[in-house]
Amino acid sequence: MLRFDKKSFFIATIIFIIEVIIALYIRDKIIRPFVGDILVVIFIYYFIKAFINIKPLYIAIFTLIFSFVVEILQYFNFITLIGLEHNKAAKIIFGTSFSWIDLLCYFIGFIILFFIDKKELTKTYK
Repeated sequence: MLRFDKKSFFIATIIFIIEVIIALYIRDKIIRPFVGDILVVIFIYYFIKAFINIKPLYIAIFTLIFSFVVEILQYFNFITLIGLEHNKAAKIIFGTSFSWIDLLCYFIGFIILFFIDKKELTKTYK
């Protein structure tokens, strides 16, 4: 079940670098709020895929659900509830404000995965 897939890890690393660049240097009204949220789903997918050998469709569905859960936790001010409201890393990782648009962006990222990794997502694993 565990493995190391260099290609998926490389893709995840590139997307992570792009996400960091967006977070640190982009201050616009499209790329930072929307493209970053779309890319995070793709990043999580490839990161998990780099280490776990299960059907990619399951990874994609897990990634979407995970993203939705994190966003819903923002609605309930989860970081404050667990006492990490002053922790900068927690605020960056989990976010601080709920947005319906973010849920849409995560779904768009999920759909994009089917265009990027269609062959893998439809492959059957034994």
